[in-house]
Amino acid sequence: MTEPLLDVAGLRVAFPSEKGFVAVVDGVSFTVGREIVALVGESGSGKSMTGRAVMGLLPDRARITADRLCFEGRDLTRIGPREWRGLRGNGLGLILQDPKYSLNPALRIGRQVEESLFLHTRLPAAQRRARAISMLEKVGLPDPEWVYRSRPGALSGGMGQRVMIAAMLINEPRLLIADEATSALDRDLQVQVLDLMRSLTREMGMGLLLISHDLQQVADYADRVLVMRGGRIVDQIAAKNLGRSENSYTSALWRARPSARTYGTKLPVIDREEGRR
Repeated sequence: MTEPLLDVAGLRVAFPSEKGFVAVVDGVSFTVGREIVALVGESGSGKSMTGRAVMGLLPDRARITADRLCFEGRDLTRIGPREWRGLRGNGLGLILQDPKYSLNPALRIGRQVEESLFLHTRLPAAQRRARAISMLEKVGLPDPEWVYRSRPGALSGGMGQRVMIAAMLINEPRLLIADEATSALDRDLQVQVLDLMRSLTREMGMGLLLISHDLQQVADYADRVLVMRGGRIVDQIAAKNLGRSENSYTSALWRARPSARTYGTKLPVIDREEGRR
């Protein structure tokens, strides 16, 4: 077996409070190879904090410890700001929830898509432009040259999210983290963006950590699923078997998902103490 791209063991993230430090991620362990791994759970379960810890994007007040937090064998707990700048957008990419908060409204799309190339390569401007337009076309944007010249306000939400994917993939990172990357989109656009991320992940031989609260979505798109609760991973299962998990909490989450069948009915409520309906 090949070494995983990301190897996490005993990750703990804590924040100061009146009573000392409180852990929001508590002893999380997992790996990600060249595959799609989903990290799911309720709001506040620690999913996004885990992703941001991997990216080195937690605030200074956070206390981060780990038995192992390695990307391609490199210890992420021992690198400084300069090394992080060299890693983000190069080896590691991050797509956030809403493009209107991720894209600078004052800058043209082309400049923002090219930023990773500008920071990490010595390509001349003409080659950066050509690669940016090619990537905008690759993510399915119509008239990529017009998009390149436009500002974010001229784009729809779905187009903005495709721009974010293009910006993160243009320098061919080995691991992409998508944090609720489709939750701000309608259902049809969610399917389009997820299909796009899955096909590009396979085509480019990348790893994808898909952070989501939508169990049906990850069952359709991921290879493996990690279920978080209260800062811990409580279940790990093949995505195709998610609906048949023997873990009581995962099973309760699956039964509580909304669908056309349950429209207009009261969904089951998960007992936060017991993890049962």
